[in-house]
Amino acid sequence: MMRKLAPDDLYRRCDAEQFPFSTTDDISAVSGTIGQERALRSLDFGLGVASKGFNIFALGEPGTGKMATVKTMLLDKASKEPVPPDWCYVHNFKDPDVPIAISMEPGKAKVFQKDMEDFLKALKVDIPKAFESKEYEKQRSRIVEELQQKQSELFSKLDEEAREKGFSVRRGMTGVLLLPIKPDGEPLNPEEFSKLDEKTRKELEKTGRTFQERLNEVFRAMRETEKFVQDMLAKLERAIAFDAVNPLIENLKSKQKGHEKIGAYLDAVREDILTHIEDFRPQEEQPAAVPFLKMPKQEVSFARFFVNVLVDNSDTKGAPVVFESNPTYLNLFGRIEQKVMYGMALTDFTMIRAGSAHKANGGYLVLDALDVLRSPFSYDALKRAIKNEEIKIEDILEQYRLISVAALKPEAIPLDVKVIFVGTPYLYYMLYNLDPEYNELFKVKADFDNRMDRNQENTERYAAFIAGCQKAENLLPLDRTGVARVIEHGSRLVDHQDRLSTRFSSVSDLLRESHYWAKKDGVAFISAQHVEQAVQEHVTRVNRIEERLREATLEDVFIVNTEGTKVGQVNGLAVLDAGDYSFGKPSR
Repeated sequence: MMRKLAPDDLYRRCDAEQFPFSTTDDISAVSGTIGQERALRSLDFGLGVASKGFNIFALGEPGTGKMATVKTMLLDKASKEPVPPDWCYVHNFKDPDVPIAISMEPGKAKVFQKDMEDFLKALKVDIPKAFESKEYEKQRSRIVEELQQKQSELFSKLDEEAREKGFSVRRGMTGVLLLPIKPDGEPLNPEEFSKLDEKTRKELEKTGRTFQERLNEVFRAMRETEKFVQDMLAKLERAIAFDAVNPLIENLKSKQKGHEKIGAYLDAVREDILTHIEDFRPQEEQPAAVPFLKMPKQEVSFARFFVNVLVDNSDTKGAPVVFESNPTYLNLFGRIEQKVMYGMALTDFTMIRAGSAHKANGGYLVLDALDVLRSPFSYDALKRAIKNEEIKIEDILEQYRLISVAALKPEAIPLDVKVIFVGTPYLYYMLYNLDPEYNELFKVKADFDNRMDRNQENTERYAAFIAGCQKAENLLPLDRTGVARVIEHGSRLVDHQDRLSTRFSSVSDLLRESHYWAKKDGVAFISAQHVEQAVQEHVTRVNRIEERLREATLEDVFIVNTEGTKVGQVNGLAVLDAGDYSFGKPSR
């Protein structure tokens, strides 16, 4: 049955006398989220399912407390879960372009990094010291003396054979010389040789050519002897270095018992040291070819023995919860930094940096959906990481280069993370309808409502929220009339007498503005008049368009009859939305 509505029928007032408190100072702050039972059940379900693809999209209008609720639930749940492992990168001695990823127990990566630093310091002392020992010098001298003795014997025997044929073998600046000699054993000088008759000269030349073959044969034997001695010296140096290095390596292995990957890495470290012993021995400074162009001494790099700790969970309590506010590709999946030296860009595994996905691995990663979609490459890379369950640090610009450039390709790290998107309903349904893969990767929908029932229980919880906001931001307390007026405004925000708005950011703003007007009045409490003043002042700031349209109606620019009756005419009320303000405009 139709009935005429009075103005009071369009506004449901809140009776301030129903509240048992005098001011909000007498109320305990609300705990938990108000009016979002459906969203809370969905979040609890999504966080509890560990199966692949059960990532979460928390959707709702701005100000409904999505991010705060997600944060509260995650921090509570994560604190009861185990701490994930540390991750570090080390040099790959077999393939330097593919650094090796190693996982370790929480807090152990930094310890391993320090152990390797101490190991390197010990090497720089122990190896030079080993090569300065008397035992090494004794063995080396014995090998060198044996070489010199053999060479001397070969040379003496060669000289005897040469003298029998009228020649002498001498060592010169340019090598070994074969010289004709006089009967007394002294070599002929060029002048004396030229005075010999032609027949004698030819015989000497012929004999010299014949003996040259014997000379070459002896030289080959001497070179083989030198090579053998060099091999003996190399084996000696390797043995001396091994005795210095192996105890240090075994000590490191004993600290990492059962870790096969670290054991294999330490074996490779030992082999590399034994292959490059000269890096640890004092280097003699080479004289400059041009005195005034002396080049600085080139330092040997020991970076290959460093440990790059990518993720350190030594101070982490429970599973990590990461909120990435700027989800660019590099911030999510890490980067490989470079440094410029002599005009060239250089990099190595020590310049690999972690992204948010690495830091959240084994825990939770919270992202603003709009920010992810705004960042080039981020959304596709995130889907790929979730599908493949691994994190790859790649150069995203490589596919756009005309010329292929050698770059590091670090080993992928297994990914075990729960991703929570936070965004608006528009973004949720856009992804759901336009991306076929989306529903396989984000199977849990946590829908935050913008309203809740206006009943006695929710009214009391609303008052508790008001008290909590007032105390958290150190605002003036509200008396009962002020609380009642805020609750009335909560219904106004959703245009329904039996509902209350859950856009608590708008309610919080109203409290802050009411605090301003109460302070300006110099009173100790925020009452209904200050809340009403805050509402009206806000309207005044944003209703310029409404006033212009109202003026146009009063001035008959828009002809609308508002009194009496007319046959064949009916008035309607159109609601216009100006973005931050909605208002009615009568039309004929």
